[in-house]
Amino acid sequence: MKIPSFIPVLAMAAAVFSLASCSPFAPETRLSAEGELPPAFSLYPGDRDPSLRWWEEFSDPELNALIQSAFSDNLTLKKAWARLAQARAIAVQAGSGIYPDLTGVADAAHSRSSANSSRTAREYSVGLMSGYELDLWGKIRSQQEAANLEAGAVREDLNAAAVTLAAEVAIRWANIISRRMQNRLLEKQLKTNETYLELVELRFRKAMASALDVYQQRQLVEQVRAEIPLVEYDEQLLMHEMALLLGKPARTQLQINRQDLPIPAQTPAAGLPADLLLSRPDVRAAGLRLESADWDTAVARADRLPAISLTARAVYSGEEIVRVFDNWLIGLAGNLTAPILDGQKRSAEVDRAEAAADENLAAFRETVLTAVKEVEDALAGEVGQRLHIEGLEREIDAASSALNEARERYRKGLNDYLPVLAQLLAVQRLERDLVSKRTELFINRINLHRALGGVWTRSLSPDAGSKG
Repeated sequence: MKIPSFIPVLAMAAAVFSLASCSPFAPETRLSAEGELPPAFSLYPGDRDPSLRWWEEFSDPELNALIQSAFSDNLTLKKAWARLAQARAIAVQAGSGIYPDLTGVADAAHSRSSANSSRTAREYSVGLMSGYELDLWGKIRSQQEAANLEAGAVREDLNAAAVTLAAEVAIRWANIISRRMQNRLLEKQLKTNETYLELVELRFRKAMASALDVYQQRQLVEQVRAEIPLVEYDEQLLMHEMALLLGKPARTQLQINRQDLPIPAQTPAAGLPADLLLSRPDVRAAGLRLESADWDTAVARADRLPAISLTARAVYSGEEIVRVFDNWLIGLAGNLTAPILDGQKRSAEVDRAEAAADENLAAFRETVLTAVKEVEDALAGEVGQRLHIEGLEREIDAASSALNEARERYRKGLNDYLPVLAQLLAVQRLERDLVSKRTELFINRINLHRALGGVWTRSLSPDAGSKG
């Protein structure tokens, strides 16, 4: 079937009108939409490369494999990819009005005359229909821009989810190893307490210690022994949480063989607060949504002006199929519509769109300030936690010396068992606290990397999880 000559002409005219159409309501570029930012962080260790994958600094192949597996199989990330596909499809739909549509039609009719039953009539027709709205005020273009920006924001939401996912996997990994360290420490303390119990029982049999000393030391033995199942239970729960992050069922055998946490290196480079505008995906998403809201305002304003639509129809018809293309009819029409009375519906839509843009501006600035705060919190935690651990180590040394002195005085009969018991409790409490604080320091380092964001997320893909 030959396409009527007017169809390409209409398509070319539509393209010309689209290119020549004005966009009087296109939003102006906002200057300093992020608001006031500090010139530098309180702790400024230097410039950073946001493309680096921060977890690789720990040099643990198992952690690398766990995070890679999470990028491929995590169900929350899969949902984010599906939302991104939807947003991109919506963007294509929003921009479809830039081009004319073309629809094929076909019809067949059969009739019989009531006056002469032997007379029948058949009519066959095929044709094409096309319609196009001239984008005189940039309404369709604004819709497309808003939808494309929203799709970009959804991609940044996915990137933010990936940043969070990497941090959550690393935190679970660190906590699992921490529980193993605590378990080993408790086993060691249990043996120490059992040795002390044997000593007290020996002295009791020689009438050199009271029954109270025995009962108190026995209580300490059972107290430490009771802590071990809780630590093992916590480790099992963390393994279940890790499996869920990897998109696997609970009790899946995971490859985590490390027994000690790596010692974090010196504080990584944090860059400048302004760098967060590019490196934090949640900040980028908020900025894109602000731009999208501005284009939505342009759509609402353009919708208050008249619209011109063009329609065209070409139909071939005939009484027999073989003669359908002998007769054809072409029709061209133009339509002008303009709002006159709408109960202030369109005016209210402009007000709503402007208010939505103001809301997105406030949300963008809040996101930026929150990002700066999170980096400052992590940097302060890095310094404070290191100083606290150094003080805790000195306290353990002093408590250990006091325990040795109390034990010697007890052995020589210069004091009763209470000072030994008190110092033993203090040393063991401090040892367990030191493991927890070192874990907190490690997790604070992870949170610092999460707060700094990164552009490494741009290499993520829905199929392979990540491409280097």
